[in-house]
Amino acid sequence: MRIILTGGGTGGHIYPALAFIKYIQSVEADSEILYVGTARGLESKIVPAAKIAFKTIDVQGFKRSLSLSNLKTITKFLSATQAAKKIIKAFKPDVVVGTGGYVAGPVLYAAEKLNVPTLIHEQNSVPGITNKFLSSRVTKIAVAFEAAKPYFPKEKTIFTGNPRAQEVANLKATSILETEYHLKKDKKTVVIFGGSRGAMTINEAVKTALPLFEKEDYQVIYASGQIYYDEDHAIFEAYQASENIAIRPYISNMLEVFASSDLVLCRAGATTIAEVTALGLPTIFVPSPNVTADHQTKNAQALVDINAAQMIADRDLTGEVMVEAISSIFADEARYKEMSQNSRLAGVPDASERLYQLVKEITT
Repeated sequence: MRIILTGGGTGGHIYPALAFIKYIQSVEADSEILYVGTARGLESKIVPAAKIAFKTIDVQGFKRSLSLSNLKTITKFLSATQAAKKIIKAFKPDVVVGTGGYVAGPVLYAAEKLNVPTLIHEQNSVPGITNKFLSSRVTKIAVAFEAAKPYFPKEKTIFTGNPRAQEVANLKATSILETEYHLKKDKKTVVIFGGSRGAMTINEAVKTALPLFEKEDYQVIYASGQIYYDEDHAIFEAYQASENIAIRPYISNMLEVFASSDLVLCRAGATTIAEVTALGLPTIFVPSPNVTADHQTKNAQALVDINAAQMIADRDLTGEVMVEAISSIFADEARYKEMSQNSRLAGVPDASERLYQLVKEITT
């Protein structure tokens, strides 16, 4: 199979695409894959590092408010569409798959104009602008949340889950808590993070919570983000010798840490949700208030509704609230087991396989 994937801007669009690529390569070793992104986006670093063929087009996103820059955006979209057509004609793909972000717009639009089968994958419960724009044009639409279905044409929308889930579903606990974080392997552990760069609200709450955490009978791993780690280094340094607290600016092996831990407190990005549900981890979500259409709250609500997670509004998070939420889950074993079971049931461990079958359907 010859396949073009496109998507970028954030890891939430890129990592599902990479997980899907890995699956395709496992079932069709002779497949040829090309990734199209932008030179400025995060994909320009992540995709080549994964040793995947990569080409770029120049495009920018629309402003949601009226703006003169949108005129430039339209001009760039048209020129990017022409550039995408050249790439598609040269590569001759069997299918073009988009995982979101504005770079996917001209690539999928060009593919449709060239009569190449197309598919978009929507990771969030509320679709982004690009996927809404493309929904009437593409051949099929895959969604990671059932809640996203009503936003798209019913006749061509299929629930597949997020490919990232299948990539992590079979991970097992390791000795990483002991070897890298100097914690105990057999003690309840919560992982707290606010994304790769951290989150101010979560960081402020953690600083207040640290003396409270030190008294608890569970362990805490906190990834602050480099900015907050530097700003609050003196505070964090005071707890580095603690027997039950480990603080790092960034956790590069997060999936291994997840698989070796028991609870997570984090934002509610689609990729993180795919990961924690694949592993059956109960989660406390603090959705970011700074995302389009408040989609993180809606992402989290889907798990809250089935008692797989708890949600705390960003404006309500304090150190005391954080500790109370974590402690109450760990203290109630029956609740913990139910949340864990429901989290795993919400995961889709065969998401890549489902997406692959959908691709096969539209290319045969």
